[in-house]
Amino acid sequence: MARISLTPRRTLTVRFAEWYSRRAYGEVMQPALALGHHPKLLRHYFSFESKLARWKALDPALKHLAELVSAAAIGCSWCVDFGYWHADKLGLPLEKISKVPDWRSHQDSFTELERQVMEYTEAMTATPPTVTDELAESLRGRLGDAAFVELTAMVAVENLRSRINSAMGLRSQGFSDNCAIPLAGPSRD
Repeated sequence: MARISLTPRRTLTVRFAEWYSRRAYGEVMQPALALGHHPKLLRHYFSFESKLARWKALDPALKHLAELVSAAAIGCSWCVDFGYWHADKLGLPLEKISKVPDWRSHQDSFTELERQVMEYTEAMTATPPTVTDELAESLRGRLGDAAFVELTAMVAVENLRSRINSAMGLRSQGFSDNCAIPLAGPSRD
């Protein structure tokens, strides 16, 4: 159960967030409702997320893998659920995506680059981070500087999202129920 009411005061910002969520995702997203208790923060967060969507240096599939690995490592069932649904919308292979939370047991399902991205994501998400010079240098060489910086920033952003949602007690909202393959991995409580 959420640790904060998901019925914030219906300010103009909250009503806009509800409208946009329904239009873009088919339902109102719980993180928007939780953040709606602070309308100014919600506005700035929405602006930040819309700017992130314009970053294009990193391959979208690699970016998505990084986001899912980070969400799974933190244990954010809301983020994993939404990430699985979003993978379906991006046309990513859901059978492969369903293995992301436990990717180390399914290494043959991923390319060497994908495994490096997921390893880097886990190392960045650890507290304290455990990124090695060798791993960073290898990824920089394979991705290029701009994509490497974008990867690093996206892992940090997913840490922000997952930690906010987890701390607020947000759980799976059922997005992945609309996908062709049921979500594997961490419990979807």
